[in-house]
Amino acid sequence: MDGRTENSSTGAPTHAPIDALEPDAIQAALDRQGYALIAPLVAAAECAALAALYDAAPARFRSTITMSRYGFGRGEYKYFAYPLPAMVAALRRQMYARLAPVANAWAARLGLATDWPAEHAALIERCRLAGQPRPTPLLLRYAAGDFNCLHQDLYGSIHFPLQAILLLDRPGIDFDGGELVLVEQRPRRQSTAIVVPVVQGALVVIPVKERPAPSARGFARIRVRHGVSALHRGLRRTLGLIFHDAA
Repeated sequence: MDGRTENSSTGAPTHAPIDALEPDAIQAALDRQGYALIAPLVAAAECAALAALYDAAPARFRSTITMSRYGFGRGEYKYFAYPLPAMVAALRRQMYARLAPVANAWAARLGLATDWPAEHAALIERCRLAGQPRPTPLLLRYAAGDFNCLHQDLYGSIHFPLQAILLLDRPGIDFDGGELVLVEQRPRRQSTAIVVPVVQGALVVIPVKERPAPSARGFARIRVRHGVSALHRGLRRTLGLIFHDAA
C-alpha cells in the first residue's frame, strides 16, 4: 500500500464501501455543488482510534504545525511519517483509485494531460522522482476559538487535483462551530462561499486548487480555497487525505 510497508496497529486494511463508490457520482456532485459528500463509511470506533493517534509517540509523525506561529489560523496539526498507520494508508489508497478517473476527466476538460495513474503507488513514485518524498496525510485538532484560514494544499509542482477530509468527531455533540468552508473564485465574478455539512465518519472530497466549470468557450478554471470557521465549543479533529507527497 502506497508502495511502502505499513504499520498495522490501527484499523482494518480495507474499507469495502469505498471500493463500491462510483467515480461518475463523485464527479457529478463536484460539478453540481463544488464538493462531494460521501455518506459515513468509517465507524465511530474507528474515528476514535484515528483521533487517539494524535497523542501517539512522536516517531509516528514527521512534523507538528502550530497554526498561529505561521499566521495559518489557530489550532494544531501533525503530518504522519512513513510508514503510515494501516487505516490511513488504506483509506488513501482506496480513495485515490476512485478519484483518479475524476482527475483525468477534469484534465481533459481543461486541455491538460490525462495521465494521472490508476494506482496510488505510481503517483507516490512520480512524486519521489520529482523531489517530493514527504508524506502529507495529517491529523488536525481544533479547540474552542481555533480556526483555519483559507488555503490550498499544494506542496510541490505535482499536486493531485482532489483531496478528502474525514471528520472524526460529532458536530453539535462533541463540538459547535468549526464548519468546513470552501470559497470559489470564478473568472470576473465575486467569490462564492460554500459551507459543507459534514458528519462524523463521512468523507468530503474537495478540489485542491481549482475545478473546471462550463463557460461560453468550453470550460473555465474556478479557483478554490478551503478553511475551517472558528470553533465555539468542544474538540474537533479531522484526518486530511492529500494524495500527492510534499517537497
